[in-house]
Amino acid sequence: MALNSKQKSLETHIDNRRAEPELDSEEDLEELESDVKKMAEKILEYRSTIPDQLKATLASVLSSQRPSFSDIVSEPGSSGELHPDSEETELEQRTKEKIQLLKEKISSNISSTPAILNRMKSCISRIEELSSGNGVIHPAFKKRKVVRQ
Repeated sequence: MALNSKQKSLETHIDNRRAEPELDSEEDLEELESDVKKMAEKILEYRSTIPDQLKATLASVLSSQRPSFSDIVSEPGSSGELHPDSEETELEQRTKEKIQLLKEKISSNISSTPAILNRMKSCISRIEELSSGNGVIHPAFKKRKVVRQ
Protein backbone atom coordinates (compact mmCIF):
# COMPACT_ATOMS: atom_id res chain seq x y z
CA MET A 1 0.00 0.00 0.00
CA ALA A 2 2.89 2.29 0.69
CA LEU A 3 4.05 1.74 -2.89
CA ASN A 4 0.66 2.75 -4.27
CA SER A 5 0.71 5.99 -2.28
CA LYS A 6 4.22 6.78 -3.56
CA GLN A 7 3.14 6.19 -7.15
CA LYS A 8 0.09 8.43 -6.73
CA SER A 9 2.17 11.24 -5.24
CA LEU A 10 4.67 10.93 -8.11
CA GLU A 11 1.87 11.06 -10.69
CA THR A 12 0.37 14.15 -9.10
CA HIS A 13 3.80 15.81 -9.03
CA ILE A 14 4.23 15.13 -12.77
CA ASP A 15 0.74 16.42 -13.50
CA ASN A 16 1.50 19.59 -11.54
CA ARG A 17 4.51 20.26 -13.78
CA ARG A 18 2.35 20.05 -16.86
CA ALA A 19 -0.04 22.58 -15.42
CA GLU A 20 2.63 25.34 -15.16
CA PRO A 21 1.99 28.36 -17.34
CA GLU A 22 3.80 28.47 -20.67
CA LEU A 23 5.33 31.87 -20.07
CA ASP A 24 7.64 30.50 -17.41
CA SER A 25 8.75 27.67 -19.66
CA GLU A 26 9.49 30.11 -22.52
CA GLU A 27 11.58 32.28 -20.20
CA ASP A 28 13.36 29.20 -18.92
CA LEU A 29 13.92 28.09 -22.49
CA GLU A 30 15.43 31.46 -23.44
CA GLU A 31 17.64 31.37 -20.36
CA LEU A 32 18.81 27.86 -21.21
CA GLU A 33 19.53 28.91 -24.80
CA SER A 34 21.63 31.85 -23.61
CA ASP A 35 23.51 29.52 -21.24
CA VAL A 36 24.15 27.12 -24.12
CA LYS A 37 25.50 29.97 -26.25
CA LYS A 38 27.83 31.06 -23.42
CA MET A 39 29.08 27.51 -22.97
CA ALA A 40 29.63 27.18 -26.73
CA GLU A 41 31.73 30.37 -26.68
CA LYS A 42 33.77 29.05 -23.74
CA ILE A 43 34.32 25.75 -25.52
CA LEU A 44 35.55 27.54 -28.64
CA GLU A 45 37.88 29.65 -26.51
CA TYR A 46 39.22 26.58 -24.69
CA ARG A 47 39.71 24.72 -27.96
CA SER A 48 41.84 27.56 -29.27
CA THR A 49 43.94 28.17 -26.14
CA ILE A 50 44.26 24.80 -24.35
CA PRO A 51 46.49 23.06 -26.95
CA ASP A 52 49.05 25.88 -26.77
CA GLN A 53 48.94 25.85 -22.97
CA LEU A 54 49.37 22.08 -22.85
CA LYS A 55 52.25 22.26 -25.31
CA ALA A 56 54.03 24.92 -23.26
CA THR A 57 53.42 23.08 -19.99
CA LEU A 58 54.66 19.78 -21.39
CA ALA A 59 57.77 21.42 -22.81
CA SER A 60 58.58 23.05 -19.48
CA VAL A 61 58.02 19.82 -17.53
CA LEU A 62 60.20 17.83 -19.92
CA SER A 63 62.96 20.43 -19.89
CA SER A 64 62.97 20.51 -16.09
CA GLN A 65 63.29 16.72 -15.89
CA ARG A 66 65.95 16.41 -18.59
CA PRO A 67 69.49 16.08 -17.19
CA SER A 68 71.83 18.65 -18.66
CA PHE A 69 75.17 17.13 -19.67
CA SER A 70 76.66 20.08 -21.47
CA ASP A 71 80.28 19.96 -22.60
CA ILE A 72 80.59 23.70 -22.16
CA VAL A 73 82.74 24.70 -19.20
CA SER A 74 81.65 27.92 -17.59
CA GLU A 75 83.99 30.82 -18.15
CA PRO A 76 84.42 33.85 -15.93
CA GLY A 77 81.95 36.60 -16.66
CA SER A 78 82.77 40.17 -17.59
CA SER A 79 82.97 41.08 -13.91
CA GLY A 80 85.49 38.33 -13.22
CA GLU A 81 83.00 36.22 -11.26
CA LEU A 82 82.14 32.69 -12.22
CA HIS A 83 78.71 31.91 -13.57
CA PRO A 84 76.24 30.79 -10.91
CA ASP A 85 76.07 27.32 -12.48
CA SER A 86 79.85 26.85 -12.36
CA GLU A 87 79.66 24.58 -9.31
CA GLU A 88 77.13 22.37 -11.05
CA THR A 89 79.18 22.18 -14.23
CA GLU A 90 82.34 21.37 -12.25
CA LEU A 91 80.47 18.62 -10.45
CA GLU A 92 79.15 17.29 -13.75
CA GLN A 93 82.66 17.42 -15.23
CA ARG A 94 84.07 15.46 -12.28
CA THR A 95 81.29 12.93 -12.61
CA LYS A 96 82.02 12.54 -16.33
CA GLU A 97 85.72 12.03 -15.59
CA LYS A 98 84.95 9.41 -12.94
CA ILE A 99 82.61 7.58 -15.29
CA GLN A 100 85.24 7.62 -18.05
CA LEU A 101 87.91 6.33 -15.65
CA LEU A 102 85.59 3.57 -14.47
CA LYS A 103 84.87 2.55 -18.07
CA GLU A 104 88.60 2.42 -18.83
CA LYS A 105 89.29 0.26 -15.76
CA ILE A 106 86.49 -2.12 -16.65
CA SER A 107 87.71 -2.49 -20.24
CA SER A 108 91.30 -3.11 -19.10
CA ASN A 109 90.11 -5.74 -16.60
CA ILE A 110 88.08 -7.45 -19.29
CA SER A 111 91.00 -7.46 -21.72
CA SER A 112 93.35 -8.95 -19.10
CA THR A 113 90.91 -11.71 -18.11
CA PRO A 114 92.22 -14.38 -20.58
CA ALA A 115 95.82 -14.01 -19.33
CA ILE A 116 94.70 -14.26 -15.71
CA LEU A 117 92.62 -17.33 -16.54
CA ASN A 118 95.63 -19.06 -18.14
CA ARG A 119 97.79 -18.30 -15.08
CA MET A 120 95.10 -19.67 -12.77
CA LYS A 121 94.85 -22.89 -14.80
CA SER A 122 98.61 -23.42 -14.72
CA CYS A 123 98.77 -22.80 -10.95
CA ILE A 124 95.88 -25.22 -10.35
CA SER A 125 97.57 -27.91 -12.44
CA ARG A 126 100.85 -27.49 -10.47
CA ILE A 127 98.98 -27.71 -7.17
CA GLU A 128 97.24 -30.89 -8.33
CA GLU A 129 100.59 -32.42 -9.38
CA LEU A 130 102.08 -31.67 -5.97
CA SER A 131 99.11 -33.00 -4.04
CA SER A 132 98.85 -36.18 -6.11
CA GLY A 133 102.60 -36.87 -5.93
CA ASN A 134 103.90 -39.30 -3.32
CA GLY A 135 107.01 -37.24 -2.81
CA VAL A 136 108.62 -36.73 0.53
CA ILE A 137 107.95 -33.39 2.12
CA HIS A 138 111.00 -31.73 3.57
CA PRO A 139 110.85 -31.46 7.38
CA ALA A 140 111.17 -27.66 7.18
CA PHE A 141 107.73 -27.50 5.57
CA LYS A 142 106.04 -29.77 8.07
CA LYS A 143 103.92 -28.25 10.75
CA ARG A 144 105.57 -28.26 14.15
CA LYS A 145 103.60 -29.37 17.13
CA VAL A 146 103.62 -26.79 19.87
CA VAL A 147 103.92 -28.22 23.36
CA ARG A 148 102.16 -26.16 25.98
CA GLN A 149 103.19 -26.27 29.57
